[in-house]
Amino acid sequence: MPKPVVAIPADIREIEGNVWQATPNQYVRAAVKGAGVIPLLVPALETGHDFDEILDRVDGVLVSGSRTNVHPSHYGREATEADGPFDPARDATSLPLIKRALERGVPLLAICRGLQELNVALGGTLANEIQDIPGNWDHRKPDTADLDVAYGIRQDVIVKEGTCLASVVGTGTVRVNSLHRQAISATAPRLAVEAVAEDGTVEAVSVIGSKAFAVGVQWHPEYWVGSDEPSNNLFKAFGEAVRDYAAAKLSPAKHQAAG
Repeated sequence: MPKPVVAIPADIREIEGNVWQATPNQYVRAAVKGAGVIPLLVPALETGHDFDEILDRVDGVLVSGSRTNVHPSHYGREATEADGPFDPARDATSLPLIKRALERGVPLLAICRGLQELNVALGGTLANEIQDIPGNWDHRKPDTADLDVAYGIRQDVIVKEGTCLASVVGTGTVRVNSLHRQAISATAPRLAVEAVAEDGTVEAVSVIGSKAFAVGVQWHPEYWVGSDEPSNNLFKAFGEAVRDYAAAKLSPAKHQAAG
């Protein structure tokens, strides 16, 4: 069977006056090395996408993190300057792609901004600058140019028993690299909370009644694929779900050819 293909929605970036379609290399690398799939970048467009046409051609969706935030208008709030920066084209691509992928049963792994998009796509809301909320920790990325330090594994999350995530990384305390200033506020009705930080911040969710693997994590497993066991296991589980989906797509064609 050929390697399956996974869609990764891109971001809009302006570099030296030019507008780029881009995604951080750590997600592409993790898709190849950790999940064993071929990544396909989906351009961020405000209009013009046919999401069924995209999903017809792929076997999974990986929704990456980003420096930008989901625009609050998507979850019923007025936007302020503190809520930014924004990427309207990313929102217009990721949010409907997530919803349609879930409707079709396409495996999904959502990371950081991706988890927040998953929550918003299904009707949840977000909280901004969570470090300013009494009782919350400061989950923000450390101010350092050393990415190994910035993405260092230093925070515990508590994985609930009997969850999809528990079957992948184990139950109880798992140490992760959670870096964010936004987080889930109201959890979408179709999402089950699978892990929380010790301050109660939602750190992982799964889609209730999903037809396939559909998990979101607030931390960054993609950065340490190859050296961190929980990160490896999460991408391995996603890759296996993608291969199962791809094999199921092929089986009707094989059956017709045999007939």
